[in-house]
Amino acid sequence: MKRTIKLAVAAAIALSGTAAFATNGDHLIGLGAKARGMGGVGIGMSHGAESALANPALITSVQGTEVSFGGTIFMPNVSANMGAGYTDSASDLSMIPEVSLASKLSDNFYMGVGMWGTAGMGVDYRDQSGYTSNLNMVTNLQLMQFGLPMAYKASGFSLGVTPIIQYGALDINYDMDPTTDGSVGAGVAQDIAFGYTVGAAYEVSGLTIGAVYKSAIEMEYKGQLSSATAPFAAMGIFPGAMGDKLEQPVEMGVGASYVMGEHTIAVDYKQIKWADAAGYKDFGWDNQNVLAIGYEYAASGWAVRLGYNHAKNPIGDAGAMTLAQGGMTYANYAGNAMNMFNLLGFPATVESHYTVGGTYEVSKTTSFDLAYVYSPETTTTLMTMPDMTNGVDMSTSVKHSQSALSVQLNYNF
Repeated sequence: MKRTIKLAVAAAIALSGTAAFATNGDHLIGLGAKARGMGGVGIGMSHGAESALANPALITSVQGTEVSFGGTIFMPNVSANMGAGYTDSASDLSMIPEVSLASKLSDNFYMGVGMWGTAGMGVDYRDQSGYTSNLNMVTNLQLMQFGLPMAYKASGFSLGVTPIIQYGALDINYDMDPTTDGSVGAGVAQDIAFGYTVGAAYEVSGLTIGAVYKSAIEMEYKGQLSSATAPFAAMGIFPGAMGDKLEQPVEMGVGASYVMGEHTIAVDYKQIKWADAAGYKDFGWDNQNVLAIGYEYAASGWAVRLGYNHAKNPIGDAGAMTLAQGGMTYANYAGNAMNMFNLLGFPATVESHYTVGGTYEVSKTTSFDLAYVYSPETTTTLMTMPDMTNGVDMSTSVKHSQSALSVQLNYNF
């Protein structure tokens, strides 16, 4: 079964570049061009077949059968400075695909199927050299989910569930000493695991209220985190190499939307529990509280959308402890190493996201959606590799901004 699923996603994975950056940690702020055009809202506002993961209870808005397919082009701009000046990551363009289908089976029952690129992140400093090499760090995490949303609706209430099969691929490579052959890495590792999303919604007089819970999905990428952290264990910085589990965390949230003629206002609040997820908690990630606000003006044959999404950077300072060695006091080496991995390898540091989008109906059955997301530059500085000779901690700074374009074709019949 694993082999079949891997073959099924091979074409989609091949569309991706060296890495895809997401915006709330390593998660996309929304799935589908409609949601992304409104800041990622989707817990309390239906986007038709797109709603399978945001809140499966809301696929009940489809009138017959709806098919949506498209993708998001990510254009991240990441630069890191380990003390000798900023150098740019070459991972600056990626594509994430999405396909959703939902159908009304009866007045009460709805069902669908979909495949979504849901998350990813990474960098590419392999072409750098000398003191500006950023350890030649190359990382790439990609996640895709396959789901079968099912929903029941009666008297304004709806309940839904989406069983999920998740495929993931992770690769971590770096060079401990770019002037010699100190390369570390075990090649790409893959895994498949299962999870689910459950949701509920209530609609009355133009008001929709929704709630959603997404289960944790435990992934294990053999030879990745263990190989990456082994050199630090050998030097006594870590008590031992880490395990290879990297769990996609629990999410839970609520949302609401209100329709006033041609105008719709929507808001979502959710928490992503990084601090409880294997792997992420080991690297000191904090939980994220995500706020999304969206507006839509829908006229006959077209619509425009605006949105805003904000979540605090989940990467905290892991180097809070101190220890004495050789008569000098240094910042905690383990914490510094964690900071290095987070900033150089997985800089999920953007916080605010401004979005705009729209829909144009070609006919009664066919429409196109567009969405553009812009995340302003953030600069994050943490203590990383210590200067053992002088007893002085050295810092690493990362600048990170994003832009992304989502395009989608919808067909209703």
